[in-house]
Amino acid sequence: MFSEQLFDLILDFGEEWKVERVYLNSKTEEVDVFIEFIGKTAEHPVTFEPCSIYDHAPLRRWRHLDTMQFKTYINCSVPRIKDKEGKVLTIRTPWADNFERHTYLFEKVAIAILQSTKNQTKTAELLRCGFNVVNRIVHNSVERGLKRRPKNHIFEHLSIDEKSFKKGHKYITVISDPISGIVVDVAQNRDYTSCEQAIKGAIQKEHRAAVKTVTMDMWKPFLNAVKDLLPRSDIIHDRFHLVKYLNDAIDKVRRREVRKHDELRNTKYIFLKNPENQTEKQRIKFESISGTNYEVSRAWQVKENFRDIFGCNTLNEAFSLVFQWVGHALRTNIKEITRVVDTFKNHLSGIINAMVNTFSNAMAERLNGKIQEIKACGRGYRRFKNFRNAILFFHGGLSLYPLN
Repeated sequence: MFSEQLFDLILDFGEEWKVERVYLNSKTEEVDVFIEFIGKTAEHPVTFEPCSIYDHAPLRRWRHLDTMQFKTYINCSVPRIKDKEGKVLTIRTPWADNFERHTYLFEKVAIAILQSTKNQTKTAELLRCGFNVVNRIVHNSVERGLKRRPKNHIFEHLSIDEKSFKKGHKYITVISDPISGIVVDVAQNRDYTSCEQAIKGAIQKEHRAAVKTVTMDMWKPFLNAVKDLLPRSDIIHDRFHLVKYLNDAIDKVRRREVRKHDELRNTKYIFLKNPENQTEKQRIKFESISGTNYEVSRAWQVKENFRDIFGCNTLNEAFSLVFQWVGHALRTNIKEITRVVDTFKNHLSGIINAMVNTFSNAMAERLNGKIQEIKACGRGYRRFKNFRNAILFFHGGLSLYPLN
């Protein structure tokens, strides 16, 4: 049978706390450990001044780590003190927060399992507790981690991207650090207000002037929010999204021309793939088409010329090469390409910055994949708060563990 001395030794709550008795229920496979306070005075929970014991709160029960295969619970009537102002306050316990129903050690193990499974339901099953317990731990640890995040930390580079939240064109705005790969903050929707909210929540006003670059696509609400709140930062349009505009235009040209030229059937991915990624069969098919005067071939060459501009040494060089590319693209007289060029001309500064800077939304895109994994494991999220905290829990780079 478990002894009081054994639990006194392994729990080690301090000299003022003693295991009074241990009750084992073999039918429910539960162990209840009853703790009593044997000190004459106790610390004030806020000022930590010594105070005399006033009375004891009703008996409470906290879930602790399992003993063998038995669920283990800590039970205690926690002492209360009366301060100088006459307020009666419950003292702090060394094993748990006063507002929780589980111990610090239980919470630490729950966080560790969550980090491994990335699934709250599975974690609850492994810990043999309710889903709400695990969900509360996620929310509490994120709140704790955000408070611990240094207020004076300066993010010199940011990425802003969107991610689908629910069906029906519901999105979230994700701000991340392209250097460390952590999610800085998440806001609901993808409009000006949501981007503004995320920037204000993540970066103190006095540190916003230190942001050097912001990588994003050409979504107007994001652009306006960055220009208003981070006016000293250079906007860099993500190269992935820029090339995607051209890829979409190429596919539209192909779909238009395939009605007249049967040889263009089943060539969609031949033109969307980079040449180095083509299979041997695709390469042969591509070479037979690229030598023709089809508009899709010329549109593809426009895209390849654009890709070659990335990696310029100076802004002047990038400016000159982009203008040369614009002239060549317009001379093709392909309406789909012309539309893309007109769009690029309206965002020239961000595109030229993309040609010189190495920053892109590549890290943000990888984070999007990881966020999708969280979403899939959770089988979707109905509430934004749950989704946001799950993202920050796994990818916010936060200090999550309780410190007792």
